[in-house]
Amino acid sequence: MSDQSKDISKKVSPIRIIIPMIIGLSVVAYMLYKEWNPEAMALLRFTWKVLFYLVLAIVMMIVRDLGYMVRIRLLGGEKITWKKAFNIIMLWEFTSAITPSAIGGTGLAVYYVHKEALSVGKSTAVVMATSFLDELYFIIMFPLMFIVVSGAELFTIGGESVGGTLSFTNKYFYFAVIGYSIKFIWVLLMAYALFKNPSSVKKLLVFIFRFKWIRKWQAGAAKTGDDLIAASTEMKGKPLMFWIKSFIATFFAWNARYWIVNFLLLALLFGMPENSMNNEFTAGGMHYTLSGHVLIFARQLVMWIMMLVMPTPGGSGFAEAVFSEYMAEFIPLGFVVLIALLWRLVTYYPYLLIGVFIVPRWIRKVK
Repeated sequence: MSDQSKDISKKVSPIRIIIPMIIGLSVVAYMLYKEWNPEAMALLRFTWKVLFYLVLAIVMMIVRDLGYMVRIRLLGGEKITWKKAFNIIMLWEFTSAITPSAIGGTGLAVYYVHKEALSVGKSTAVVMATSFLDELYFIIMFPLMFIVVSGAELFTIGGESVGGTLSFTNKYFYFAVIGYSIKFIWVLLMAYALFKNPSSVKKLLVFIFRFKWIRKWQAGAAKTGDDLIAASTEMKGKPLMFWIKSFIATFFAWNARYWIVNFLLLALLFGMPENSMNNEFTAGGMHYTLSGHVLIFARQLVMWIMMLVMPTPGGSGFAEAVFSEYMAEFIPLGFVVLIALLWRLVTYYPYLLIGVFIVPRWIRKVK
């Protein structure tokens, strides 16, 4: 068995799957213990409208995966069939779910693409291009959210702002700035490497990682530089429409993921005994319309940027905790933790379970 197959076999071990589940569910259990409100839960009514919006939340996750499948077929060409695209995306998402958010599943993604369809050089190019497009999405959307939604609304929790301005004492603001800065620098380096001079970027990475406290990652930095050189060779000269189509698929994939919470909230609100049917919904003592849904969408985008700096697998624990505080003002009192749990059940835990079934079979196939 190849080294990569052995690495995947280790990652699919029960302990690597159980740990993120334990971390995430432990945080949720603790929050449920502190905030459980049986009177509030007794108000819930399960109706066909509740089911409709729950199904829509799941559909959004399917749309997200379809967006990724379309993108990898665009980047990889006709050799990547729909079945191969499905295998690659599920394997990639599983790896992302069991590794820290800052690492993600990119490390083994080249191996997945290579074993399914393409040469090593082409596989490297496809994976680096997907990484570039993902980060480009955040680089564009984060400042756009500041235009559509004010900074005070985006980061303020519990009246921290003064006079409608952003309070720089907000811890989430600094998490987001750090995460965005890392993404911004990385996109600049990737853009220069992919379209201009990859060799210079490799030299820069090796130079940066020569310092004592980060020297142990120098080999990995050199490998990343080699990957960028290979990707540049494959991708340089691609027409503009090639990148536009790939970015559109990326745009729809990420947007679909963020609308999941909006549909979960609509499911909850239609399960409450009192709701308005004129496109204005009441939650947590406040009213919100389309602009409220845009704010919810924007906060999810910011939250994903913050998760970049978290060391736990898939952001487990941190994601549940931040969601419960960061999104609390949009959720009726007593239901915050419930929505946080539903959110992770739709967007995170399914990939752990899918990996359990797909990865062993896939390893046997490619050995």
